[in-house]
Amino acid sequence: MKKIVFYTMVAAMLLMVAACNKKDQPAGMCHIVGLAPNPTLEGKRIFLVPLTGPATAENVDSVEIHDGKFEFSTDTLMMGKILIDYHYRYGFQPLLVVVEPGEVKVVVDSISSASGTPQNDSLQMWKEITERHNAQMMELRKQDGMKAQWDSVHHAYKLYTRQLAANMKEGVLHDFLSGLYPLTYKRKLSDGRIITVNADTNEEIK
Repeated sequence: MKKIVFYTMVAAMLLMVAACNKKDQPAGMCHIVGLAPNPTLEGKRIFLVPLTGPATAENVDSVEIHDGKFEFSTDTLMMGKILIDYHYRYGFQPLLVVVEPGEVKVVVDSISSASGTPQNDSLQMWKEITERHNAQMMELRKQDGMKAQWDSVHHAYKLYTRQLAANMKEGVLHDFLSGLYPLTYKRKLSDGRIITVNADTNEEIK
């Protein structure tokens, strides 16, 4: 019960922050200013790729890390991912980032982070809560007789993610979060009928 209350309190806090952060952004460039403090990455190539869609030469950018620093500039609005060259990627956390107008400060390391623009600030808080949630779920899986608690904790996390998306109303991060835990889904029956099902109860919505 304490864990569920914790997630509820965190969700409320994040919703207030997101509401404060949600502002209309002028059209402009996204400038990503990055740090890669691990010296083994010096001279290695780092990539900015779209989270979805084809990773082609037209929509993938890459630069070399020099003096532990790197930068990207783009006018594309998207959900992206920052990745180290796959030859050297082990031990470094891939970084989700919202490519939006403004300056985005990122750190790529064993624990990576992004901040500096409204959606990235909210995304970073969501990622930190997600990592705590995932660690808690792994611990519960190791214990017998914890399914009810596992279900309750995960349901609270899904609710938090949905609430955060709903509060944003629109934008790249809204679209990403909304797609993670939709309220309903379609199911095709053996007789060919397609029904709408509640994603939490798996029961048909009539």
